[in-house]
Amino acid sequence: MSDEIKSNENQPLRTAVVAIIGRPSAGKSTFLNTACQEPVSIVSPIPQTTRNAIKGIVNTSFGQLIFIDTPGYHDSEKKLNLRLRNVTESQLEGIDCVLYIIDSTRALGEEEVHTAALLKGLQKKTVVAINKCDLPASKPLPIRHFISEQLPEVPGSRILEMSAEKDTGINEVLKALYDISPEGEPVYDEELYTDQDLTFRVCEIIRGEAINRLQDEIPHAVYVEVADVEHRNEGKKLWIRAFLCVERESQKGIVIGKGASKIKEIRTAAVRKLSEIYIQKIDLDLQVKVDKNWRQRDYTINRLIPQ
Repeated sequence: MSDEIKSNENQPLRTAVVAIIGRPSAGKSTFLNTACQEPVSIVSPIPQTTRNAIKGIVNTSFGQLIFIDTPGYHDSEKKLNLRLRNVTESQLEGIDCVLYIIDSTRALGEEEVHTAALLKGLQKKTVVAINKCDLPASKPLPIRHFISEQLPEVPGSRILEMSAEKDTGINEVLKALYDISPEGEPVYDEELYTDQDLTFRVCEIIRGEAINRLQDEIPHAVYVEVADVEHRNEGKKLWIRAFLCVERESQKGIVIGKGASKIKEIRTAAVRKLSEIYIQKIDLDLQVKVDKNWRQRDYTINRLIPQ
């Protein structure tokens, strides 16, 4: 956030669990990272990179918002995409608020209609953020008409324009969420901005650095498996052995690269990112292996994306 939200003037604190909903590449992860001011979720121009419900925590003088970044809601009958849809739908159960993010540079279509339909019974809990309003292709007016038709119970005061990337309009979105949040004490310590454990964060950071350096279908065919984590040198070094897993032998060669150049690039970038988060010296042993057709196997999908 560019500026702290104005003081709450001793009003009761509010705490809410907020599900972030939207189509792929709407800017959900970018919003979460900007709001938390930390790299909580993978940001990539490649759609469908968020695979789990990622939690980010925002603390202000108004209270605590516990955001859950969900996979982009996407029409597809592929096994992995169906699981990702289930993850998104399940996060709407028992939440306090919904932040519905819409990309103002993309045409509205059936997929957006299906996404909005998820929120028909949650309109009193919903704030709509029209994203990417800094771009020349932005067309917020058709989106306002769309919301008035699809979600007529969401008032205009809760339909806001922002740029998650440029950090404009974020505070207004947060304030609108606080306004409809229940009173309550914070759930997490103020110092925390996510509840992700070490293994999950390592997997996501490596995967994020990989998918932003790979092309075509390969980013979607990659997952990361952490095999070992050891605290060495009296806790001063964090040694990690991890595998970048792909579906086919031909993909393995591409991920490794000529003279192992690509895997070295991914490893170096991941170590740099991990070093920004953890105080220990990072020693990452990163290798590539094939897990044939893993996206079609329930066992692997269940392990990566628990139901």
